[in-house]
Amino acid sequence: TEPSADAPGGEAGTPAEPTEGASTPAEQPGGEALTTTAEVPVGGGVVLHGPGVVVAQPEAGTFVAYSSTCTHQGCAVTTVADGLITCDCHGSQFNVADGSVANGPAEQPLPPVAITVEGDQILAG
Repeated sequence: TEPSADAPGGEAGTPAEPTEGASTPAEQPGGEALTTTAEVPVGGGVVLHGPGVVVAQPEAGTFVAYSSTCTHQGCAVTTVADGLITCDCHGSQFNVADGSVANGPAEQPLPPVAITVEGDQILAG
């Protein structure tokens, strides 16, 4: 195994920038397929409970992903619409563009999750 250069508890070296095309060479395929670009509406998104990820499209052609675990008390967020990711447990809302808190009681943003877009597939990593 290789030693990790990341600080504990974070992905310090992992960019959270959304990708708009294939960024992984064909000989090095991306991670697990999460969803397709057609399933992620502009201004909205999809909550994928299995992998614990929310994939959103804040503007046409830009895809981002966050942890689906609300930073308030650990409930899973439930919906993504009108530019907001909502947790129904206590009403916290997060901005799809950057995961920041739009409405409390949550005080911390949703952590970003690295994704890659390859054609019409959105992959983990």
